Amino acid sequence: MARMKFLCDAERCIECNACVTACKNEHEVPWGINRRRVVTINDGKPGERSISMACMHCTDAPCMAVCPVDCFYKTAEGVVLHSKDLCIGCGYCFYACPFGAPQYPQVGNFGSRGKMDKCTFCAGGPEDDMTPIEYEKYGANRLAEGKLPLCAEMCSTKALLAGDGDIIADIYRERVVRRGYGSGAWGWSTAYRDRAGA
Repeated sequence: MARMKFLCDAERCIECNACVTACKNEHEVPWGINRRRVVTINDGKPGERSISMACMHCTDAPCMAVCPVDCFYKTAEGVVLHSKDLCIGCGYCFYACPFGAPQYPQVGNFGSRGKMDKCTFCAGGPEDDMTPIEYEKYGANRLAEGKLPLCAEMCSTKALLAGDGDIIADIYRERVVRRGYGSGAWGWSTAYRDRAGA
């Protein structure tokens, strides 16, 4: 069985936010929620890098470990999903996630956040596939249609890759080899204060 994964190539990402827009439009995500966002490091300076971030569907997901009501579950493809019917909006998953994936639609007095929302890898939720109830709660179920997540399909530079983890790893490995990385990888000479291979 394929293990679904995301990978964003920071050398290719141009911070166009097409992935963010595609996700919001495909799933009709509520105002104030961003299932995917583009983060830029060293903005406007030498070495600037951008990366598209969302739920990484971790193998050992910390959100699953801390949820007091066990609303998280993992599909056969390794996609981490949650049940909005079980979620109590406690926020534990938000604090446990290193990627900031869990989002809440509202902030109110006494911690009223509403039901948690996050990237579903376009795999829907616990309801029956392709039903109006599933779409209303979790958005489109593109995996059930045999398609990949729209954010990756809309990436014009193919910086954002999604799909079987082994295939994604092979594609990225080929890119790295073609770019001439390896022992001369970015940051190597800075870290060791000399030329690689000298």
